[in-house]
Amino acid sequence: MLNRIEPSTGKLLISEPFLSDPNFKRSVILLTEHGEEGTIGFVLNQPSHLLLKDLIPDLWQAHYTVYVGGPVEMDTIHFIHSCYEKLNSGEKIAEGIYWGGDFETLKILINNNAIDESEVKFFVGYSGWAEMQLKAEIEENTWIVSEKYQKDTLFSPSEEELWRKVIKDLGPKYAHISNFPTDPSLN
Repeated sequence: MLNRIEPSTGKLLISEPFLSDPNFKRSVILLTEHGEEGTIGFVLNQPSHLLLKDLIPDLWQAHYTVYVGGPVEMDTIHFIHSCYEKLNSGEKIAEGIYWGGDFETLKILINNNAIDESEVKFFVGYSGWAEMQLKAEIEENTWIVSEKYQKDTLFSPSEEELWRKVIKDLGPKYAHISNFPTDPSLN
């Protein structure tokens, strides 16, 4: 099932269907940084039980779901967004997708209802790989790398279906995987 797409900033990592690691089971990760030093990304489909207003009290109306970005530095908050024209900041990671930016401006925009949850996604922690670690995991068929997705998919609130959707978007070679049960012994 090895795919030939190399990981890079802006691409997705899709976990193989039977990955048992609870941090990455049926996960979709957006890579925000990839280079000789290593790789950073955020799990897009693992919601926490927290809302943004729970973590940042002066965002009293921020009923935005906060996602578990990964098991590294769980005491940090990160965000991706598709609203550069409102924030005028952020590091471009793909067409129309940005990582981080001016958080004070973002807080003002959120409190003024000028940013919608479909434009921004928040994470506690991140996923990280040391140099060559991700390459080894891809060679072991732990991950499928994809560059096929639509921007709206990343901000979709239907996290349970995200993994299936991005698998199906890979085409017929992979589509059957989306129907695999989470526990193969039940098949």
